[in-house]
Amino acid sequence: MKIIDSNNLNEVIRQIKLTKKNEVKIIAKNEEFNRKILENKNVDCLIFKEFPRLKNNLKQRDSGLNHVLCKLAYENEIKIGFDFSSFFKLNDFEKVDFLSKLMQNIKLCKKYKLNVLILNIFKMDKKDLNGFLLTLGMTTLMAKKAVENSFNFNNKF
Repeated sequence: MKIIDSNNLNEVIRQIKLTKKNEVKIIAKNEEFNRKILENKNVDCLIFKEFPRLKNNLKQRDSGLNHVLCKLAYENEIKIGFDFSSFFKLNDFEKVDFLSKLMQNIKLCKKYKLNVLILNIFKMDKKDLNGFLLTLGMTTLMAKKAVENSFNFNNKF
């Protein structure tokens, strides 16, 4: 497994070509970057480490994921990952914003039947994590798969 965190799209595509198929996990950046990554069939997972700090609309938040990106992820069988390493460092207002964007992304993943991964849950056991994901809007089966596939990645990326 290789996690790639770079802002340079050409560098990311070069690293994808050097690794084996479906062993690449990439950190999400902006919408244009995410779209180029999701069009590549050799990517295993797109990880949302932090959500964009852009202004939210009244009915929709800018969470970095939309229906077009979900369709691309479904067609190319790419999983969507959520990294919780920065969540515990946020203040209360930022936690609310993070959870609201996470809930929106979970709704989209549920609608388009995408597989979800959870990264860096240090303080939760599997039952607590399952309950937490259920309260955020996941179905029972979706939460169970996310908990089974969750893992900690201790290296900074």
